[in-house]
Amino acid sequence: MKLAVTGALGHIGSKLIHALKPGEFDEVRLIDNLATQRYPSLFNLPAGVPYNFIEADIMKADLEKLFSGIDAVIHLAAITNAAGSFDIQDQVEAVNYDGTERIARACVKSGSGLVFLSTTSVYGTAADVVDETCSESELRPQSPYATSKLRAEKMCAELGAKEGLRFISCRFGTIYGTSIGMRFHTAVNKFVWQACMGQPITVWRTALDQKRPYLELNDAVEALRFILKKNLFDGQIYNVLTDNLTVRQVVDTIKKHVPDLEVQLVDTKIMNQLSYTVACERFRAQGFQFQGSLEREIQRSIELIRNARVH
Repeated sequence: MKLAVTGALGHIGSKLIHALKPGEFDEVRLIDNLATQRYPSLFNLPAGVPYNFIEADIMKADLEKLFSGIDAVIHLAAITNAAGSFDIQDQVEAVNYDGTERIARACVKSGSGLVFLSTTSVYGTAADVVDETCSESELRPQSPYATSKLRAEKMCAELGAKEGLRFISCRFGTIYGTSIGMRFHTAVNKFVWQACMGQPITVWRTALDQKRPYLELNDAVEALRFILKKNLFDGQIYNVLTDNLTVRQVVDTIKKHVPDLEVQLVDTKIMNQLSYTVACERFRAQGFQFQGSLEREIQRSIELIRNARVH
């Protein structure tokens, strides 16, 4: 199998490409525009894996050429900062929707299977539990980021029905965990950074006891590998998450390692008053087993950065 990964040097991509093993792929085409300058994601890649790094922008590149001979594309290139997406809505729409459409249409032409990463942020429901079969009224994205992802989901479904796109849409929970290309703008990683730097943990005022879905990074990588091994391009939507957690649970876990941390309540443009649990039985039914641990990954993250500041 020949694999292409867009956004290959990012938080998820860098973990994925370092997890690959010799003999799994005939070629791994790494595509990234280097806008975030994550050059270290290419350091010490596993020997024996046939990598081919290509600096390219999905908004401009000849994607049909890039995907020529490729069996599967994992599409990770996106603007993922939900809170920050309010200030750059046009850019988010362009990259996350228009860019995904370019990717999807190129996959149709090349015959490549597409793994599209969406988000559980598309949900906005008063129901206690929500799954992929929910009504349209329960899909109320809370940010331009989530709106762009939901629109891209529907576009992939249309291309699947009309033009034969082979794809799977994965609604990932909020990612936490360490990688060489990691960022600290999402809840768990951001809280760990703030705690290690002696800063108050800033929590959205409405969110302290609301349940939200989270996905440990190793689970995310193994889920992507599982999809490829199973050739799971069935045109379905799958929720993919390790746990449904409250912010209070996350904060209490960090406190075990940083007992003197402070919590500061703040307002935000994302003021979803709802609390819900996202079910992922559909993905589990395919045979996937989640192994992630919030406790373990928080401890690992803290160990990596705690010496950056003298306490």
